[in-house]
Amino acid sequence: MLLKIVIARMNHETNTFSPIATPLTAFAPQWDAAAYNSQKDARTAMGGFLDIAAALGATVVTPLAAMANPSATVAAAAYDAMCGAILEAVANGCDAIMLDLHGAMVAENAADGEGELLERIRKIAPYTPICVALDLHGNVTRKMVANADIIVSFKTYPHIDMYETGAHAGRLLADMLQGKCRPLLGWCQLPLLSATLTSNTSLRAMQRAVQAAQAAETEAGVLAVSVLAGFPLSDFRDAGMSVVVVTDNDAALANRVADRIARSIWNERTDFVYDSRPLRQSLAHARELAAAAGPGPVLLLDHSDNVMSGGTCNTMDVLEAALAEGMTDIGVGPISDPQAVAELIAVGIGGQATIALGNNVSLLSQGIEKTPLRLSGTVLAISDGHFHVTGPIYTGSSMQMGKSVLFDIGAAQIVVAEERVEPYDLGVFTSLGLDPARKTYLILKSRMYCRPVFVPISKGLEECDSDTGGPTSSNFNLFPIRNVRRPIYPLDQDTRW
Repeated sequence: MLLKIVIARMNHETNTFSPIATPLTAFAPQWDAAAYNSQKDARTAMGGFLDIAAALGATVVTPLAAMANPSATVAAAAYDAMCGAILEAVANGCDAIMLDLHGAMVAENAADGEGELLERIRKIAPYTPICVALDLHGNVTRKMVANADIIVSFKTYPHIDMYETGAHAGRLLADMLQGKCRPLLGWCQLPLLSATLTSNTSLRAMQRAVQAAQAAETEAGVLAVSVLAGFPLSDFRDAGMSVVVVTDNDAALANRVADRIARSIWNERTDFVYDSRPLRQSLAHARELAAAAGPGPVLLLDHSDNVMSGGTCNTMDVLEAALAEGMTDIGVGPISDPQAVAELIAVGIGGQATIALGNNVSLLSQGIEKTPLRLSGTVLAISDGHFHVTGPIYTGSSMQMGKSVLFDIGAAQIVVAEERVEPYDLGVFTSLGLDPARKTYLILKSRMYCRPVFVPISKGLEECDSDTGGPTSSNFNLFPIRNVRRPIYPLDQDTRW
């Protein structure tokens, strides 16, 4: 029998405190054949799904492939349009459904974005097998678990196993369709709001949790184990850590394994708290690292304005503080400021200008206002901002920074771009003729995605938070969190579980 499988991608990590709006255009949605073409051979979970479906000889229907960089609550019209396309495809009939979701989407009309979508699908197709691939930072809810057969999340942060996660979930669905297994889900939600920087899967408690999940997957009857760090800046009830287990027809086993790993995480809960040091101390340590022998820059990771957590790519705190400390030979980028780009392009290559740069996106939900940084310098290069990614994250995809300029202020050379872009590829600098490996310092608007490409060329890194706050700061005290279930650690230090 020829199988018909609906395969779709709808990804957004919602920072409900971000000032960056999320309309449909932010997702650059691809529909139907365009969705298929955009994801065929892509190193995404949907790319993995498509390969599994091809191996089954299945006919595929791809109503949607959409991903927006993290930003504010998703507009209701955008959510409805994307869900509507998926629901229509399911309503037309299919034998299975494969969904590449994030797990931390909050929409204006659906606080639990993924759970609401899955519930709507179940009402249309109550017995159709559904597998879901999630980001490691998904906030898993009861509604999500109740309306899916298979859930598997990434096991890496930085995320370099997106394709592998889709392939894993897809293989389990294929086995289910062929009668080789009967997947059942177990889920354990912890009262733990972990800081994003503590979910680095190569360090400390998060590494041990993922290793425990991998070890559990070798146990008889266990098909998949996922540790989800959650996304703390999605201010809704179910933000936080969880464990999801898929077993072969053994719900009790699934719940035992989920509870066991969750308990081990809870016992190390203090390891999931991030304490930001004052920015001046961070910069002093960076200067010590720079004085050490050996080539390469020191990375200054501005996690208070991290694009892939909903940052503006526009705050200037780290650069301003570095200049005040007398630091020089700094590469910065990119800073998103369309007005500054236009002014610098008007000056032209070789021209000099004094501009007000950055700090012009109001952080209203945090009650923060910043003043643009007035800088004078020379335009060294102008670009259309387009280049191909060669690093291990989104390999082969195109990056669009929009019109971009390299601005030299003496102590620093700054990439100024129209668009918000996470620096997960050297191309953010090399596309404008700047060799990042030759700088003494690099200020990057990134927590993790930069590391696979920039750490190998560096002599060290320092994580820098803003003392006055930013849209993705690691200091929870800078956010008016209201909707997360309570008590929850570390917001409530005496939380018992």
